[in-house]
Amino acid sequence: MDMVVETKLKTQQRSSQNGRETSLWSSGFGMKLEAVTPFLGKYRPFVGRCCQTCTPKSWESLFHRSIMDLGFCNVIMVKEENTRFRGWLVRRLCYFLWSMEQHIPPCQDAPQKIMESTGVQNVISGRAPGGAGEGQVPALVKKEVQRILGHIQAPLQSFLFRIFSWALLRILNCLFLNVQLHKGQMKMVHKAAQAGSPLILLSTHKSLLDGILLPFVLLSQGLGVLRVAWDPRFFSPTLRALLRKLGGLFLPLEANFSLDSPEGALARAVVHAAMEQLLLSRQPLLIFLEEPPWAQGPRLSALGQAWLGLVVQAVQLGIVPDAMLVPVAITYDLVPNAPRGAHHASAPLGLWTAAFAVLRSLRGWGCSHRACVRVHLAQPFSLQEYTINARSCWGSRQTLEQLLQPIVLGQCNVVPDTEKEQEWTPVTGPLLDFKEEDQLLVRRLSRHVLNASVASSAVMSTTIMATLLLFKHQKGVYLSRLLGEFSWLAEETLLRGFDVGFSGQLRCLVQHTLSLLREHVTLLRVHQGDLLVVPRPGPGITHLARLSAELLPAFLSEAVGACAVRGLLAGRVPPEGPWELQGIELLSQSELYRQILLLMHLLPQDLLLLQPCQSSYCYCQEVLDRLIQCGLLVAEETPGSRPACDTGRQRLSAKLLWKPSGDFTDSDSDDFEEAEGRYFRLSQQSRCPDFFLFLCRLLSPILKAFAQAATFLHQGQLPDTESGYVEQLFQFLQATAQEDGFFECADPNLAISAIWTFRDLGVLQCTPSPEGPMLQLSPIFASRENQEKLEQFIQQFICN
Repeated sequence: MDMVVETKLKTQQRSSQNGRETSLWSSGFGMKLEAVTPFLGKYRPFVGRCCQTCTPKSWESLFHRSIMDLGFCNVIMVKEENTRFRGWLVRRLCYFLWSMEQHIPPCQDAPQKIMESTGVQNVISGRAPGGAGEGQVPALVKKEVQRILGHIQAPLQSFLFRIFSWALLRILNCLFLNVQLHKGQMKMVHKAAQAGSPLILLSTHKSLLDGILLPFVLLSQGLGVLRVAWDPRFFSPTLRALLRKLGGLFLPLEANFSLDSPEGALARAVVHAAMEQLLLSRQPLLIFLEEPPWAQGPRLSALGQAWLGLVVQAVQLGIVPDAMLVPVAITYDLVPNAPRGAHHASAPLGLWTAAFAVLRSLRGWGCSHRACVRVHLAQPFSLQEYTINARSCWGSRQTLEQLLQPIVLGQCNVVPDTEKEQEWTPVTGPLLDFKEEDQLLVRRLSRHVLNASVASSAVMSTTIMATLLLFKHQKGVYLSRLLGEFSWLAEETLLRGFDVGFSGQLRCLVQHTLSLLREHVTLLRVHQGDLLVVPRPGPGITHLARLSAELLPAFLSEAVGACAVRGLLAGRVPPEGPWELQGIELLSQSELYRQILLLMHLLPQDLLLLQPCQSSYCYCQEVLDRLIQCGLLVAEETPGSRPACDTGRQRLSAKLLWKPSGDFTDSDSDDFEEAEGRYFRLSQQSRCPDFFLFLCRLLSPILKAFAQAATFLHQGQLPDTESGYVEQLFQFLQATAQEDGFFECADPNLAISAIWTFRDLGVLQCTPSPEGPMLQLSPIFASRENQEKLEQFIQQFICN
């Protein structure tokens, strides 16, 4: 009887709590807070400058001088003024009239030109591998060429495109509050287009809506119809046919065949010819360099690199003298198709499925779920210029096994002076015809452009909110305190050269952000009249972790440096020792460099996204500078050493006493005694302990996933296929999260990154078998002792 009464009381409390929470959402929190002056108008950094090392001429000539004076425009806000007509009827039909007035270039005779191209004719006549040859009828080969070309592209249907633009405009206005575009960035793209070279837009990939939204944005800004290189794996044949009529491009499956395959040679010849005609027509092309978020695997897209390789080869062969590359990124408050998870990876998206998904989104989001979108166009740069300058930046590289395995096992303490070679994307499609040097050029160009796209991406309000709730207040925080920390983190992001995708009064921003995250956040009213914001455990934490990953690039250097300092102090002071005790230790610059290099080698390239023209030691110095700038490290003079600020000469060489005027062959510091190493301490400012812990926690999801993967080595069932072992590790991460509550690691992408890193490190070996490649433990790490060494090596960088 007592159990029944207790159960009823708990049910009543839970229902009253749910009702109170619902009333809070519907009443706009019910708090009277002081309005805060918009703080985001004080400073807005310019993002997206191209690399001055690889493209100095583009850095100077293609920059818009008055870019900061230009504001933003909402591309989905179409009014009567956007048409040539006026009147009350026009105000009701302005969307339709606007779509009818857009300039769409006429369809040229591209199929005939592709058929007459040199590469296709060589295949048809048998002069190239895979050609007709003896015993084959050229007419049959021509039909095969037409069939392959039909899989790649289709003539653009002008009326269908206009109707689709009208419908898309109405849908976007229902889904989003606005779609913001910087006018200055658009000015730079227009300036690059006027140079006469074709525009190649290289974009990140957050949603399937990216490939539809970007062509609409550029069409509204007068750049014409954008061709989009889609991935055929994610669409049904019916939907692919529709997308081809709207300007879509699809790589045929035969293009991925081996070099000695006749079907593959013919398909690649048709693809090359189609790309040549597209570039000659100067139609802008959109290529996604990033895999979509639901795809499990590497971040860089193999298909995107294949399309980019076609452009690079066309420029190298002189088909077009040059091409202008434009890094692009789209950021959402909430990604529209995020709740569907990995459904796209298992089943292609059909036409009716897509239509029902749009209707469900229109019905489910409502006014309170309408999010904001930012489109970012970084500074264009010349592909020809990059190709000439980039090859001079290539140096020697070693595998992760050569760099890190001896240090993990305690066999060596010196980090080799070389870069890490880590490529997770296979060479597929037209890249098979490339030389190894050209394949390397495409890979590094892809990473370079993706780095620029990520650096130009704005940080949205949901990302800042998720980061605060996950890494600072996972047990809950009062709304009054959350307002101040939201402002603090936004300003810290701006100071690091990253833009934010929001503005306005602080209270309204936080209210709007929490309403977008209402499925993953709980609001509770307390007696003092304040509100308690608590993240929902389980899947809610996992979703917040995915959102917070968008903020990591802004703080990545500091986070790497903080974890490196944590690893350096791990063997000197207790992990949970007071901050004052840790601040006593002197940290030499050489030791800091070593720890930063070790952590850099451990972290995947897909996470760091370092520019190929930047060496690891330059990045180490950048990390150290960032730690000093943010106040975590303070320079400390060692007893008896010359002060670092003392630039006076210690010893003057005799050959430098008399030197002919104008002789600059020697530097004044050539014969000086080498200065002693610099030393640092942890700052004792009151804010430093919390900020240091915050930076360390930014990398904790991936580092803890790696540590748990090392623990799982003696529990997993090996040998197994890669997909099978990924599933084993993912289930282990989920089970561990249920025990310790650390749901940030319960992500299949983290499991894949851990397994691939261990494979590069030599912990796991891949052996062929009749069932396919199988993973098994290497003989070196078969012993429990070496497995514990690996786990301890990773644990030193984790700050609990």
